[in-house]
Amino acid sequence: MISPELRSKLRELPHQPGVYLMKDRLGSIIYVGKARDLKRRVSTYFMASQKVRANLKTRALIDSIHDFDFHVVRNEEESLLLEGKLIKDYRPRYNVAFRDDKRFLLVRIRPGDAWPRFTTTRTKKDDGAKYYGPFPHSGALRETLDWLNKSFGLRSCRPLVPGETDYRHCHADIIRNCTAPCIGRITPDEYRARAEEACRVLEGKGRRDILDGLREEMEKAAAELEFEKAAKLRDVFQNLEKTLAPTRQFSRGRGVPSTIDASADLAELGEQLHLAGPPRVMECFDISNVSSNHIVASMVRFTDGKPDNQNYRRYRIRTVEGQNDFASMAEVIRRRYSRILMENRDANPDLAESQEDPVESQRRLAREGRAKIVLPDLVIVDGGKGQLSMAVKELRTLGLHELPVVGLAKQHEEVFLPERPDPIRIPHDRGALKLLQRIRDEAHRFANGYNALLYRRRMKESLLDDCPGMSPAKKQRLLEKFGSVARIRNATPEKIAELPGISKKSAEAILEFLNRE
Repeated sequence: MISPELRSKLRELPHQPGVYLMKDRLGSIIYVGKARDLKRRVSTYFMASQKVRANLKTRALIDSIHDFDFHVVRNEEESLLLEGKLIKDYRPRYNVAFRDDKRFLLVRIRPGDAWPRFTTTRTKKDDGAKYYGPFPHSGALRETLDWLNKSFGLRSCRPLVPGETDYRHCHADIIRNCTAPCIGRITPDEYRARAEEACRVLEGKGRRDILDGLREEMEKAAAELEFEKAAKLRDVFQNLEKTLAPTRQFSRGRGVPSTIDASADLAELGEQLHLAGPPRVMECFDISNVSSNHIVASMVRFTDGKPDNQNYRRYRIRTVEGQNDFASMAEVIRRRYSRILMENRDANPDLAESQEDPVESQRRLAREGRAKIVLPDLVIVDGGKGQLSMAVKELRTLGLHELPVVGLAKQHEEVFLPERPDPIRIPHDRGALKLLQRIRDEAHRFANGYNALLYRRRMKESLLDDCPGMSPAKKQRLLEKFGSVARIRNATPEKIAELPGISKKSAEAILEFLNRE
């Protein structure tokens, strides 16, 4: 049965392309999809016939939907780019595509090269090169680059500076697909002018004239019964139309069209928590435990209700043994706010003799523009009473008694306040709770991303690193001699002891460790 609120929301959906986000009863995003027509696509989820025809996975998704959000975009290409970005951000459990680290293709060209050429990549680096994209249709992009290279006579060979030897193994000049700058058939200035003109095409300049010209040429070929030529021109036209369709770039925290009213959500949150005003600056902490070897924490900051990526921080837990979320939360809170107090004190020596309350003095420094790091208006910890009490204890030890702090428990999305036995339950359709969920989910994503990074690094390290008494020099000699850990396991202690710096006793200890692991 569809609720009246959901039915009203469905009526407001536009007949435009966009991306929709399905949510469960706790407000968590469980599915992200794209649509040419938002109204028609989203409405199908709430049709009785759709549920009857759907497979088990889709029926489970439909049963879990409690609410949805949507973003309107300009065209289908934009919807594909935004869909991929949001799936990577939220990792909804009912999405399969785009959940990995694979990104859309970019086009790269280095103007400073002797003979610049187009290449494709999935990562953008600060290397002085020009980047275009991302492009949602990889096949169309590659065909478009092939057409650009042929049309403007640009080289597609791999050598950075091709010469006569490379020319002898290349047929591009013979079939008139390249201007052969490697043997001086064209001057560097003429070649660069061609490359710049091709770049302007990728930027979308003259797009309509190019497409109109190709259409006329295609129609002319068809009229002259040159159907094979007309078909090739049709493919070029379609690929160019897909590749050069105007699209916006969607990056985390910026560029995403949204129906969220951040200022209203902040004002409502301030009222719900009985704060002095809207919490313009908020910091949220999350602990990520995959194993006792990798305990990490994240801190994300939202300013005016939006992610402030420059001020995100991540931590490796140092003082806690085993998996202990409470002690880990205490450590990261202590490290974060002792650092803020120390840096602001070092930048303002007059604070040492001040009798002012620490929170008030930090607020004053922020108003005067003298705070090196601005103290947040609200601290949020991911968890319930246990995590909150540890955070409160550490803040009070630092003298930050008046700093507002809350805990957000995920099971029922309850908000816990210090010295209050019962939690606050903000209705799930309120912007205040959704704002808390956004910052909590972002902290969770950031912490899990750091844990995954450390795990990948760990997997690359040799098992030898954990071996007692192992030094980098010993490890290097062992791997140079035997080539792998498996071969070391199969060696005798006498064979290992032949290496300089390794005694027979050490060799036996190494073998015992490797065979045990």
